[in-house]
Amino acid sequence: MPALLQRLRQRLTARDHGLLVLRRAGRTAIVMPGTFALCDQVIGNPEMALFAAFGSFAMLMLVGFGGPMRQRMQAQASLAVVSSLFVCLGTLASQAAWLACLAMAVLGFGVLLAGAVSSVLAGASTSLLLSFILPVSLPGTASDVPDRLAGWGLAAVVGLFAIRLLWPEPAADPLRGKAVGACRALAARLRSEDEASPDHEQIVRAAHRALDELQRQFLTTPYRPTGLSASDRAVVRLVDELNWARRVIVHSLPIPDDSPNLAARRTRIAAANVLGHGADLLAAPRTSPDPLHTASAGLRAALFALERDAADVLPPLSGRGPGPSPGNGTGASTVSPHEPAETDDTDDTDEPADRQVTEVIDALEPSFRAHELAFVVGAIGDNIDAAARAERRTWVQRLLGRQATGLPGTLSAAQERVSAHVDPHSVWLHNSVRGAVGLALAVLVANLTDVQHAFWVVLGALSVLRSNALSTGQNALRAVLGTLAGFAIGALLLLPIGSDTTPLWFLLPVMILVAGAAPAVISFAAGQAAFTLELVILFNILQPTGWRVGLVRIEDVAIGCGVSLVVGLLFWPRGAGAALNTALSQAYGASSRYLAAAVEFGIRRPGSRPASTAVEAKRQAVRAASAARRMDDAFRQYLTERGAKTTPLAEFAMLIGGVIGLRLAADTVLDLWERDGDQAFGEGSTAHPTQLPHTQLRRTLLRRTWQVTNWYDDFARSLDGGRPVPRSLDQDADADRALVRALREDLRDKHGIASATAVRAIWTGDHLSALRRNQPTLLQPVLTTGLAHGERAPD
Repeated sequence: MPALLQRLRQRLTARDHGLLVLRRAGRTAIVMPGTFALCDQVIGNPEMALFAAFGSFAMLMLVGFGGPMRQRMQAQASLAVVSSLFVCLGTLASQAAWLACLAMAVLGFGVLLAGAVSSVLAGASTSLLLSFILPVSLPGTASDVPDRLAGWGLAAVVGLFAIRLLWPEPAADPLRGKAVGACRALAARLRSEDEASPDHEQIVRAAHRALDELQRQFLTTPYRPTGLSASDRAVVRLVDELNWARRVIVHSLPIPDDSPNLAARRTRIAAANVLGHGADLLAAPRTSPDPLHTASAGLRAALFALERDAADVLPPLSGRGPGPSPGNGTGASTVSPHEPAETDDTDDTDEPADRQVTEVIDALEPSFRAHELAFVVGAIGDNIDAAARAERRTWVQRLLGRQATGLPGTLSAAQERVSAHVDPHSVWLHNSVRGAVGLALAVLVANLTDVQHAFWVVLGALSVLRSNALSTGQNALRAVLGTLAGFAIGALLLLPIGSDTTPLWFLLPVMILVAGAAPAVISFAAGQAAFTLELVILFNILQPTGWRVGLVRIEDVAIGCGVSLVVGLLFWPRGAGAALNTALSQAYGASSRYLAAAVEFGIRRPGSRPASTAVEAKRQAVRAASAARRMDDAFRQYLTERGAKTTPLAEFAMLIGGVIGLRLAADTVLDLWERDGDQAFGEGSTAHPTQLPHTQLRRTLLRRTWQVTNWYDDFARSLDGGRPVPRSLDQDADADRALVRALREDLRDKHGIASATAVRAIWTGDHLSALRRNQPTLLQPVLTTGLAHGERAPD
């Protein structure tokens, strides 16, 4: 017996981290029988008792809000208010079959689509749907609203006290804690590299572990692990940025004391300070933000110094003197970003020219990596500061929805998230349509067949709808088998008990506890069996009918399962795997167009940039962000889909990382050129960027951009079966020579010293080269797993 209990305990802790499910089941096992007994035995109102029982189940078992206790109580109170309103609406809509069906479709779609906005709404969607399904499936009139609302309201009020007093969950945010550890680990790694720490290898391994744990926490959460609040939105952005910072650090080398790139070293140290102070503020957001603000100001100063002094480390650019380059002399590009410019590189094929190409690119490599790191760490610091400022708002500000200064409002954030999913390929949109149609069809079938307990038809459809028809069928089978098992056990229990309800009162809390914990600890079918047994006991207390209650439930659930299977076949037979391929394809395509727009904006001289280039770059940035949100939700749906995964999660995670890198590279290029012409960049340079025509430079950068973005466009189409899988691009030595020649001709003074714009041009080329070098990494999961539908492109 002790060995059995030990194995049960190990299984429980392994499948129920933090015992969150057991906590909810335990609270429900205490509250649900109590409210049910009060309404049935003391007040003597069966309808009120029924809604009190299911209200307790919805408010305690089906939802579990995270975060600090105050936020949990606010979310629970909001759920109580909205669900009570749904009880009233459902009762009024139940008077006509067509109205009940239409209302179920509209409300179901709205509730399910709202889950794309935040985990608060996604986690509460089942509870909200139940609060409408129960009254709309039980025909009633306006006179029934007070009894139903009283039962549901009693459950909601008692549930608030239960969440606060009965075995409350610890007020911890696992994602925030992992982000704090990752910030500190990266800061330690940066310091150990530049200080030549003897424990450098151990610090590097610790940093990799911290980032891996953060990524695992984020990817394995079924719903988005953040709420709609400004603080939560800021924290979730850290995941991508911290992983990108790790990649930048991995590809950079420590800078020795005698290096001419001391500005790059100072920038790396300033970035480590931002990460360290940011971790402290993220762990205790109500403390003073001054240390982070000071560190961020230091990073900005180091970044300006890096950009100002970067040209000083370049070797003199030999060649023809400065002057107008070939072209129209107006500064306007004459080359389309989608067409390679024809350049004559014959003058640069000699050995001295090749050597100068290497010298120029290698000289700026440390400063390029430091600039790349400073940009992403600066964004990390800004997000941490935004999260802390949102946490320091007063309760009244939170209640009224007022955001901290400089942060977007809740409504605008919700609009951004919802608009991202108004797309035919959105997984969340698919699920919302399927769920709404399935529930409405179940309500219609229940009304037309005149079953005894119509709401079980709807609940049966709700419980087994999954992301594809095959998975829906598997869950439908498990639901029916579990119901049969529960009915058989209930019949055996009721045979000796007969009409005596006293033993049933003792069995009810036990079965509630088992029904709540079984789906997570044992299986979905076991949960269905326990839930069926719980309902057999509940309805036999209300109206003793013996084993017939279980038989009716089998009939109702079977009808609901059939409805869900039909809807799954009609609306989405392919599943989340195919939808994820499409979402990845769209994300790569949108991010590639964003990169092209960012470079197109950058190659214009500050004085001659038309407003349309900036508008187009910002528009493409919004589109890329929306596509990335849809990709993230498709990946989460793939994670939660039952059944064997044809493609390993690590391979998909690698492809998702490629999208993140492509978007952040575009962000960096756009940020780099937005400050073009600032006096900070012109100091110390005799050739101010706004005074030099550089048509040749524009042509060269457009050629490199065209090559890289066209490759990513082809790669995007291959993921959705529209193109063969492209081969990775080789290093374009001609493009490197053309870039250096353009710098010699356009962006140097009479002494051969390069201007600040020359540095930006080389750094832009470095971003494009980094994206080219990342191509074999993206091809590996596609070619080894057959993820893309097309064949590999021929040589």
